[in-house]
Amino acid sequence: MHDHLKEKLAVLPEQPGCYLMKDKNGTVIYVGKAKVLKNRVRSYFTGTHDGKTLRLVNEIADFEYIVTSSNLEALILEMNLIKKYDPKYNVMLKDDKSYPFIKITAEEHPRLIITRKVNKKDNGKYFGPYPNVQAANETKKLLDRIYPLRKCSTLPDRVCLYYHMGQCLAPCVHDVSPKQNKEIVEQIVRFLNGGYREIKEELTEKMLKAAENLEFERAKEYRDQIAYIEATMEKQKMTMNDFIDRDVFGYAYDKGWMCVQVFFIRQGKLIERDVSMFPMYQDPDEEFLTFLGQFYTKENHFKPKEIILPEDVNGELAGQLLQVTVVQPKKGKKKELVDLANKNAAIALKEKFYLIERDEERTIKAVENLGEKLGIPTPHRIEAFDNSNIHGTDPVSAMIVFIDGKPEKKEYRKYKIKTVEGPDDYESMREVVRRRYIRVLKENLPLPDLIIVDGGKGQLAAVRDVLENELGLEIPVAGLVKDNKHRTSELIIGDPPKTVDLERNSQEFYLLQRIQDEVHRFAVEFHRQVRGKTMFQSILDEIPGVGEKRKKALLKHFGSVKNMREATVEELKQAGIPHSVAEKIYEKLRE
Repeated sequence: MHDHLKEKLAVLPEQPGCYLMKDKNGTVIYVGKAKVLKNRVRSYFTGTHDGKTLRLVNEIADFEYIVTSSNLEALILEMNLIKKYDPKYNVMLKDDKSYPFIKITAEEHPRLIITRKVNKKDNGKYFGPYPNVQAANETKKLLDRIYPLRKCSTLPDRVCLYYHMGQCLAPCVHDVSPKQNKEIVEQIVRFLNGGYREIKEELTEKMLKAAENLEFERAKEYRDQIAYIEATMEKQKMTMNDFIDRDVFGYAYDKGWMCVQVFFIRQGKLIERDVSMFPMYQDPDEEFLTFLGQFYTKENHFKPKEIILPEDVNGELAGQLLQVTVVQPKKGKKKELVDLANKNAAIALKEKFYLIERDEERTIKAVENLGEKLGIPTPHRIEAFDNSNIHGTDPVSAMIVFIDGKPEKKEYRKYKIKTVEGPDDYESMREVVRRRYIRVLKENLPLPDLIIVDGGKGQLAAVRDVLENELGLEIPVAGLVKDNKHRTSELIIGDPPKTVDLERNSQEFYLLQRIQDEVHRFAVEFHRQVRGKTMFQSILDEIPGVGEKRKKALLKHFGSVKNMREATVEELKQAGIPHSVAEKIYEKLRE
């Protein structure tokens, strides 16, 4: 531990507040809260920790703290600081979930479809959301069996199997009146709005009547429909009779990870579930309250009238934070729901541990092992470069970023080579590295822990020369060499460069392969874009009277230069080109 950290730890106050952990670049990597700042912050630098906490501690180069007057203030401040700094070690509630709905379309002959997008302007009828797409599919299959709405997205010219099964009225060949469609839609709406029990009773009566009339085939159909309803709809027994909207929270934690399950109860029915899993760096009850505070800041998470929490959570603090009624039941149906949420969280956590461990093995642990093999600190941020050209034409370069073993695509960059003529890979690499890190220094952007170049000793020397002799930067640089089959062959580093011994089946070797493949893909993709534009421009730009607008009109009309070359003057004029210009294009394309 650095001396300045020891000095700051010695003067920490015994008061509530928030603390901000920073890395060597001054970036906030973790925000936490504490009832007693002195005890909490010191705990990170004493005792033993699990792997994920150890990774956080190893990155801490400095910290700040803000004293608050109460634990509630600390909780609210923590939420605001996490939102402001977006620290990588905090709970990331990237709520990109979209739940499925069943929709009755507003077409002349309506259809039943499953969708994740709700468009209130299309006059369709939406039902849901459902907990998952499987639940929505099961319900739709049941409705398809009972109600014969059309199934085809576009009407065919003959009847299909659904018609012969009695599951479609076949508006493609039969006249189906609006009245018939309206009656079926009304029945489906009644069914989905909770009237399926009445429909089940009606079907039972029809089944008995058909059996009395010795119509056994018809009776069997009714019996099957009843069985489908029982199998699909009556799985949902978790209902409340008071029709109050409420959210039920449960959580479980183990091995430094927490899983939170939320049951959304709307109009007395459990309609969907949210599952979140994340690493813990605080006490479980405090980690849960942090999650709870962030949960309702998301646009699609609306606070209901009532929130049900487990007994071991500080319900009074949660109520003050969220400004809603908080219930912590000790018995009854609500307690059963909390227990069920806790149980689901424990099961989900257990099932996910293997996947979490595998993901860490592929990413964070692979990065740590790579650092050890290279003899450098763990390279949390890796930037990789690759060049692409064809015999020196349209030379481009690309840079990608991997953070903790995962691609950070929003930080990828593309470069057109400006100062190099001909196929000179070394000078191209010099130019791009120079441009990249001059900008990084000017804009105070984070520097990488490791730079990887696609190439051997020459590329390595070029990059080191620019970094060390021109920019005064000391960043480890490694080169990835490919074999004659264009596969990752070896890793070199140092001056003079030496081969690093990596096992071919190790996760760090697989990580390097992913980085090399990704930067190559990104560079080649960019080169194709540039080359395509250049090819188009090089021919048409030489023709007087053809500007950007007419080039776009020609390309839109013909699709390619090849098609233009095959066109007559009259056909060129159809793209909105004057006769005299069309003649020039015709002559130029045939030179």
